Amino acid sequence: MPKAGFKSITVSEEVYDKFFDVFEKNKPDLTMKGINSFSGYVTYMLEQTMLKDKTFARYAPKLEKIAIDDDRVVLKDNIKNRIAEVAVQKGELFCQLCEEKDCVHVGFVFSLPDVYEILNSKGIKHVK
Repeated sequence: MPKAGFKSITVSEEVYDKFFDVFEKNKPDLTMKGINSFSGYVTYMLEQTMLKDKTFARYAPKLEKIAIDDDRVVLKDNIKNRIAEVAVQKGELFCQLCEEKDCVHVGFVFSLPDVYEILNSKGIKHVK
């Protein structure tokens, strides 16, 4: 029975084990973020996924991924009717169209799961 204010969910052992392995491997970094338990880690991951999905749903009709190269992502901006190139510069994403590090194009790139995984593995984080 969960504590008051909490709910429990059921996941497959395979999913549980994957999350738990990542939690154990990243425990020191997670502790620095204030995540001290496996439950806290799963909650954090769910919240991050919801934020990415919200960004993706908001901008997906307006922005389209055209191509991904080693250090850049090419997007089509359907509102501006322009091509936006988001490239890695000095360890951060930079939008060539807007000439900014924090615009809708950069946010959209971070909302793409395949791109996010690559950036995360290179230590590139979204500037908020």
